[in-house]
Amino acid sequence: MKKIIAVIKPFKLDEVKDALSQININGMTVSEVKGFGRQKGHKEIYRGLEYKTDFIPKIELKVVVDDSRVEDVTKAIIDSANTGKIGDGKIFILPVEDAIRIRTSETGTDAL
Repeated sequence: MKKIIAVIKPFKLDEVKDALSQININGMTVSEVKGFGRQKGHKEIYRGLEYKTDFIPKIELKVVVDDSRVEDVTKAIIDSANTGKIGDGKIFILPVEDAIRIRTSETGTDAL
């Protein structure tokens, strides 16, 4: 199993969720986060004064899938989250040793 963590632009969340639903990925965890990458934040002008914002609002989406689904999931995220502009985000793929469904005690991919 793999845990896929995608950091995306907030306005792309619905598109990514729909793309994942279309490939039968129905379980995910979503968090509002702040951060920066290469763009190092951005500057805004408010009432004539310039302010530097170090941390940009992002969405962190987490999905755990069987190894065989990783390529489909990452392709769906890339296709739906891509704007072609800096700050589109990143995808991280990590190994998952085990999963346990609390209600039924199922383990492994059965728990997903």
